[in-house]
Amino acid sequence: MTSPFPGMNPYLERADVWSDFHNSFIPLAREILAIQVQPRYYIRIAEHLFIHEPSPRERFPLGRPDISIHPKNPQLHANTNPGTAVAAPASVGMPVLVEEQRLPFLEIRDRSQNEAVTILESLSPTKKATEANREQYLAKIQRILASRTNLVEIDLLRGGPRMPWDRLKPCDYYVIVSRHENRVGDHPADLWPFFLRHNLQPVPIPLRPGDVEPLLDIQAMIHRIYDAAGYQYFIYDSPPEPVLTTADATWAARILETAPV
Repeated sequence: MTSPFPGMNPYLERADVWSDFHNSFIPLAREILAIQVQPRYYIRIAEHLFIHEPSPRERFPLGRPDISIHPKNPQLHANTNPGTAVAAPASVGMPVLVEEQRLPFLEIRDRSQNEAVTILESLSPTKKATEANREQYLAKIQRILASRTNLVEIDLLRGGPRMPWDRLKPCDYYVIVSRHENRVGDHPADLWPFFLRHNLQPVPIPLRPGDVEPLLDIQAMIHRIYDAAGYQYFIYDSPPEPVLTTADATWAARILETAPV
């Protein structure tokens, strides 16, 4: 069963759904592109590692590394009268909890030279809105743009601040394709802007200059993931995030009224 929406499904942007969708999107993108670029190229899934540490206020004391099960004073219990407060024989603490978040992306590599030719990124709330993670991601993008590697950035999230691309037009979603040979002058990257009610067009993925560019049909990918995950059975129990405008909410409600479940 395909998604009932003509383009991006706004219910997939909910925090409790997005991680599952994103983790399905990247492997499917590799499957679709690999057929088109083999045997000259191969595609591998790599990962960003983001470390989330609690603030000082949220941290627990570590306590002592070794804990004795014996009283600090051997005479403590022998001389204790009933009703007297008893000192604890030792102390413990909870270690600082550090959360690791791994977000996948794609590397298209040239088999003959084993070089990364194209990086494909699908944005997540972590990359867009978390300050430290956003800075880490943008630093990586700057390194790519200063290299001979092509970049494809896909943003299927209405929420969160946009990446600081110059002259980025107003849109709900976008795909940016930056070919390294075009990064001089006034044309550093191509933009495919999309709106909620519009179909997502296939996007060419750059390789080495002169090679036929494969197409990534994001709309077809959304339908395949929607069907495989059975999203129709559980993603419509809460409204989209971010909330839709009044007009778009009315439009979405009409679509769901006639959608099979």
